[in-house]
Amino acid sequence: MRIITISRRFVIAAKRKERNTMNALTQFKKTLILPLLIALALVVGTALTVVPGLATPSVGLSTEFIAGTAASGISFDEIDVAAKTDKWKARIDTKGASQFYVVRNTFQPGGHSGWHSHPGPSLISVTSGTITAYDSDDPSCTPHVYPVGTGFVDAGGEHAHLLRNEGSVPAVTVATQLLPPGAGRRIDTPSSGNCPF
Repeated sequence: MRIITISRRFVIAAKRKERNTMNALTQFKKTLILPLLIALALVVGTALTVVPGLATPSVGLSTEFIAGTAASGISFDEIDVAAKTDKWKARIDTKGASQFYVVRNTFQPGGHSGWHSHPGPSLISVTSGTITAYDSDDPSCTPHVYPVGTGFVDAGGEHAHLLRNEGSVPAVTVATQLLPPGAGRRIDTPSSGNCPF
């Protein structure tokens, strides 16, 4: 008789445990966090699919770092130099440290840089072919053509531009850039809407 009582108690205790235990998925579904997680996933998913990309990526362009790397430039302490002759003068005056880059950009025929800016000034020389530059703040989208042996200055900052090879042979530029430390060398920007391409 005693064995039956122990067995009966064991069976009753086992049935109570079975009623109180549910699998992890069933228990998770009954908590309030599941609807919150689903709502969050929907909001994040919607935000990720609705927001358009702002960058206008380059096409047919390869970049080689001559001084500096993609990760960082060559470090310079504060610069305060001036040079002057009777008919010429130059001055470089920075506050704080700077990063210095020299990059060679090769544009295939029809290739372009995409719209972008730089956080500091660039001196750009054309060493092969011809480059056509467009400025984002020019409502008429006037092309500025630079053949081999010429160069131009990009002031940097808020100035966005696009460089294109509109010729039939590859074009090469060498850009010398002086930038604030820790800043990205190139900042992709959306199309200004002033040019048809």
